[in-house]
Amino acid sequence: MKSTYLIISLMILSITIFSCSNNDDADMSLTGTGDVKIDFDNSFNGNDLLLETSGFTNSMGENLTINRLNYIVSNFVLTDENGNKFIYPKDQSYFSTSEESGNTEITLSEIPAGRYVSVSFGIGVDQEKYKQGAEGQGTFLTEAEETQMMWSWQAGYKFLNFEGTFTSATVTDATNFKIHMGSHGTALDNYKEVTLPLGTEALVSNSMNPIIHIVADANAILDGQNKISLSEQPVIMVDEVKSPQIAVNTSGMFTVHHVHNGEGDSH
Repeated sequence: MKSTYLIISLMILSITIFSCSNNDDADMSLTGTGDVKIDFDNSFNGNDLLLETSGFTNSMGENLTINRLNYIVSNFVLTDENGNKFIYPKDQSYFSTSEESGNTEITLSEIPAGRYVSVSFGIGVDQEKYKQGAEGQGTFLTEAEETQMMWSWQAGYKFLNFEGTFTSATVTDATNFKIHMGSHGTALDNYKEVTLPLGTEALVSNSMNPIIHIVADANAILDGQNKISLSEQPVIMVDEVKSPQIAVNTSGMFTVHHVHNGEGDSH
C-alpha cells in the first residue's frame, strides 16, 4: 500500500513540476514588438562628465574643463541569442547626442520581440548616406545643423564636437581647445562602427521595453589608443593624420554598463 501511495505521490509531483516549468516558459515567451532605449552616459575616466567643471586630467598632465560633447551615432543593429541580426531602418537610424542639451538618450522603435545580446552602431555618418545628397538626409540634416554637427553641406558632418579649455605644464593660462572630427566629403572617411556585448540579455516584447545604458568615456578621445596632446595642437579639425587617430580613439570610448529590463519607461 505504501508503495502505491509513493508512486501516486511521485506522479503528482512530476505533473506539478512539469506544469510549473511550462508556465515559466510561457511567462518568458516574447511576442510582438517593443522599443529599445539606449542611454549614453557621458563620463571622463570613471567620473561623471560635468560640463564647465575643471579637474579632468589626462595621462599627459593636461587639465581639461569641458564645455561641449556632442557626437553622432547611427546604423544600429541588434543581434539576438541565436545570432540573428535586426537592422534598424537606415532612414531612421541617425541621431545626434548632446551633453549640453541633455539629449543623450535615443529610442529604437518597433523592434521585433527577442533576446538581444549585442548592439552595433556607427559613430558618424557613412558614405552611402552622405552620397544621397542634401535631399537624401531627411530631417537629420536640420538636426545636425541645430546641434553644431555640420561644417557645411559640402564639407560634411562633424561626427564629434568636443570643446573646452585646458592648462598644462607648458600652457599655464586657460586655452581653448576644439576637436571636430568627421569625414570631409568623400576625401577623408573617418566613419567607424563598434559592436558591444550587452552582458545581460535585452528582452523585447509588446510589454518589455529595455533600456541599454552605455558609458561613453570622453577621456578616450585624446587619451585612448592614440595619444593626442592639446599642448602641441589645441585645435584639430581637418587633419589627415590626427583626425583618423581621433576617430579610432572615439570608437573605443563606448562600453555597456548594464541593461534594464522592465515594462514601460521605468529605470
